Amino acid sequence: MQPDFAGIQQAIFSFLPLQETEWKDFSEKLLHKSFSKGDYLIREGQVEHFIYFLDKGATRNYFIKDGKEFTVDFQFEGDFVTAYYSLITREPSNIFIELLEPTNVTAISFTFLQEFYAKYHNGEKVGRLIAEYQYIKRLRKEMDLLSLTAEERYVQLMQRNPVLIQNISVKHLSSYLGIQPESLSRIRKLHLRS
Repeated sequence: MQPDFAGIQQAIFSFLPLQETEWKDFSEKLLHKSFSKGDYLIREGQVEHFIYFLDKGATRNYFIKDGKEFTVDFQFEGDFVTAYYSLITREPSNIFIELLEPTNVTAISFTFLQEFYAKYHNGEKVGRLIAEYQYIKRLRKEMDLLSLTAEERYVQLMQRNPVLIQNISVKHLSSYLGIQPESLSRIRKLHLRS
């Protein structure tokens, strides 16, 4: 049975449509992988070797400092996810990427990506556009953290994946939102009533 790469193809083509030969070469090197809830795409101290596209599922990025977990991001179906700093520097990751539910991904190896960039001009362009997208996403998150209330940030997250957000632990969500668990519980109660 031929793997279905429609999701990642649509995501990549939204940045820049590839020529048929470019897409054929690219898709031949893609890997399908499945993970269980609680598995990790990467752990702190490992070097990242892949960019993943979430065909189904969700992840949580976090780091540990002084024995405490700090959640820095969530990704959902249709998102790209990687320990980007580790991927581009080839240094050990300082984050964990945990699977929040059973997850299917399409994996792109770093080695192949470099070959693809060297072979195709459009490959380099797609890589640059994805990197720019990741930068914009990170900048928006930082601006939201400084300019929106915790409740407004919670509502934004709910709009992305309401069912899963309801099931993510208060501890992880409050860490991501930068508030105390009690404050998040109050916000959740308000929005359950509305």
